[in-house]
Amino acid sequence: MTKSSRAVAAASFLALILWLCLTPAPAAAQADYPSRPVKIITPLAAGSASDIVLRILAEKLSDHFSTQFVVQNQPGGGGVVADRTITNAPPDGYTLGWVGNNNAIGVSLFREAVDPRKEFRPIVGVSEFAYLFVTSAASPYQSLQDWMDAARAKPGTLTIGTSSAGTSNYLAALLFKSAQKLAVTVVPYRGPAELSVALLRNDVDLVVNAYGGLRPQIEAGKVRALAVTSATRLMELPDVPTMAQAGVPDYVVTSWNSLYGPKAMPDRAVDKLTQASTQILNDPGVQAKFKEAGFDAKALPPGMLDQRMRTEIDRWARVIADAGLEKQ
Repeated sequence: MTKSSRAVAAASFLALILWLCLTPAPAAAQADYPSRPVKIITPLAAGSASDIVLRILAEKLSDHFSTQFVVQNQPGGGGVVADRTITNAPPDGYTLGWVGNNNAIGVSLFREAVDPRKEFRPIVGVSEFAYLFVTSAASPYQSLQDWMDAARAKPGTLTIGTSSAGTSNYLAALLFKSAQKLAVTVVPYRGPAELSVALLRNDVDLVVNAYGGLRPQIEAGKVRALAVTSATRLMELPDVPTMAQAGVPDYVVTSWNSLYGPKAMPDRAVDKLTQASTQILNDPGVQAKFKEAGFDAKALPPGMLDQRMRTEIDRWARVIADAGLEKQ
């Protein structure tokens, strides 16, 4: 071997050693996860009820791993903007998504929607909450049956207020309208604050919203709750009947939130997040904080979470088709 060839060989060897030193082994990288801040992308606005419980979870995960879990709000586009941030991120476990019922709806409602079954990996179910059907305390309706009777007596005159088109409570209102064959108008508002103002001003006759968003008005006596959409009554509102008890059989709608990641996220990262989140969500103190926001903390393993998403996608596809809604 010539002197020059030996020099080339030595340089190549040194370059290989340097590359090996600077490139962490995949197993070691996964074992150390998380070793730097983790982002959780949410399509919801800061300060919303679901945003509050997400931040509770993020704070507890930060404590558990001694690594910052940072919530990033990216509202808009029916959740597509936030979802694309997740799918376009490196699948290393450092970008997660706050995913739930709205994603199941979006598959059938938005052309650009991310299909969670194909592009996301389930990590853990986090929370669940029911909706309330409410009227202003000044309204003449003492029960949901009273409201339905009035809607049938004067078709085309009554209104139901919800959050923006495509959200869970918007679809819940459409499902109610369809199931009861009511000639009423569903009016979407941009956010919960505008929805509450519309209700208190009597701009709408009925509102569908989460308990967490309505709690201050209920406690102040400004709002009358007529029915809850869960299968059982809320512990916090024992006098409010379920939809079935209020005269709407076979109607149960609950919304839910969960953590997902990019499809190719490493097993080790998923396992560590699932185990840590489950431990956190089973803590009585955390469950009490969720309750204060109007949510139930319910840890759901990846397999069951995936099945729930698939079931919800099929269910809301039928509702959207029955309502004649076209993809946006």
